[in-house]
Amino acid sequence: MTITEVPHQAAPGTPVSRTPSAVSDAPGLVSWTPDGVSETDKRNAITPGRDRLMLVLSAVAAMGGTLVGVIGFAMSYSTLAEVALSWGFSDRLAGWFPVGVDASIIAFLALDLYLIRKDTGWPLLRAAAHTMTAATIWFNASSQGDIGADPVRSASHGVMPLLFVIGVEAARKLFIKKVQLEAGTATDRIPLHRWILSPIGTPRIYRRMRLYGVTSYPEMIRREQDLKGYEQWLRRKHGGSLDAATEDERLPMTMAAYGYTVTEALALPERQEREAQERAEEAERRRLEAQTRQEQAQTRAQADRLRAEGMLEAVRAQVEAETGQARAHAKAQVSAAERAAEREEAALETALLAEARARETEAERKAADEREARAAADIRTADLERQAAEKRRLAAEADRAAAAETQAIETAAIAEARKRAAEADRAAAETEEAAAEMRLRAAESVRLTETAEETTATARAAAQDAREREAETELRAAEMRLAAAEIERRAVELEDVARLSPRQRAVRKVARMILAADGLTEQLPLAAIQRELGVTSAGTASEYRQEAADLLADGYRPEQ
Repeated sequence: MTITEVPHQAAPGTPVSRTPSAVSDAPGLVSWTPDGVSETDKRNAITPGRDRLMLVLSAVAAMGGTLVGVIGFAMSYSTLAEVALSWGFSDRLAGWFPVGVDASIIAFLALDLYLIRKDTGWPLLRAAAHTMTAATIWFNASSQGDIGADPVRSASHGVMPLLFVIGVEAARKLFIKKVQLEAGTATDRIPLHRWILSPIGTPRIYRRMRLYGVTSYPEMIRREQDLKGYEQWLRRKHGGSLDAATEDERLPMTMAAYGYTVTEALALPERQEREAQERAEEAERRRLEAQTRQEQAQTRAQADRLRAEGMLEAVRAQVEAETGQARAHAKAQVSAAERAAEREEAALETALLAEARARETEAERKAADEREARAAADIRTADLERQAAEKRRLAAEADRAAAAETQAIETAAIAEARKRAAEADRAAAETEEAAAEMRLRAAESVRLTETAEETTATARAAAQDAREREAETELRAAEMRLAAAEIERRAVELEDVARLSPRQRAVRKVARMILAADGLTEQLPLAAIQRELGVTSAGTASEYRQEAADLLADGYRPEQ
């Protein structure tokens, strides 16, 4: 015999308890016999003859209980109605008083049975029904006067409600038993003789039955027999002492207080080891599943990372291509702006030189005209002086003639002297006239030379001022072009950092063009936008200009 083989101490044919499937499982509702039929089933087995007897008894009980109830309520009604009248109730309310009292009893008992059927019993309903029954009995007994004076007469009036309550309690007990049998919670009662014959051990058996759900009293007895038999076998094995037994061998005695049978207690270590092994296997399985999920997650994360890197490379290549395109476009625009500035500078220089030469030519022409005018004026002046000299000469001749006529009496010598003197005066006048004319011509020549020099100096100064203004204008234009190129470069760099799309770059380019046009959107022609952006559609250029205006309205500045 092994340690797990339980010695049979009971008589042959004694049922063996069924082992539950788990440690915490309560023992079975009924014990199992070797042939698979429980003692409870044998006791409750219904034969055809017994079935007919039960039907007859049930019919008799129902008819008798109904009859007792009807008679009791009828007697109680009349008695309580009289009591209500004697207590001052009106004729109308006196008839309802017994109805309310008896109906409360029926309602409370019916509701108590209904709650028991729903497994939600409430003891207060039963107590209330019994209280109303006691009140009914008291009302019926006291209706005949002093109870102590004639107790038999008083009891005759109170016995009918009491009989009805007894019948209801019997039906309630049967109903509860039926419900427990249907629900599998019916519990055997420990016989009274066991309480009398074994007052110490019986409470222990009652405690185990109630605590661990052993509903069959014979099952509990067999457990006790198995435990005692196993204990005797274990003593015999170890020479009459249990001290030499191992912990596993003493498990049935240890676990009996917790509702375990001998078989369950002896199988407990093996089951615990098996469950521990299952838990270990389950933990290992969960660990392997977690490891597998982790590896799968790592694989997915690596795949996602590779996909993200590929997408990043693609985006980077796209951004670099767009950036290179934008830079090339910006460089082309800067180069075009520089070439345009050089052409403008050359054109401006040519225009300034032409203008300077035109001014010099105009100054020379004016100087020639002035010289011609002065020469004409000198000629006129000389003519006037000659005419004046001629007039002085004619006057002198007239004077000589008058003198000759006046001094006809003078001598020829005096006349000759006067003639020589007049000739000398005439020669002197002519010489003086010639000298005056020479002086006039020399002064005019000096004046003309000074005027020409002054005109030339003025022309040179004007040309120098024009060149200085041209240089200053060109310097300002160059500075403006340099600032525009710097702003354009910074804007391109910011656009590269922001990774803007080509359309966003184009809109910002148009915004800078609007700022260059004094910030007035309508002053920027669509043709300029088409030329700068290389678009052929005026509608697209208009969209760019509108988006640029909205961008400027939102606070966009190339310096930001």
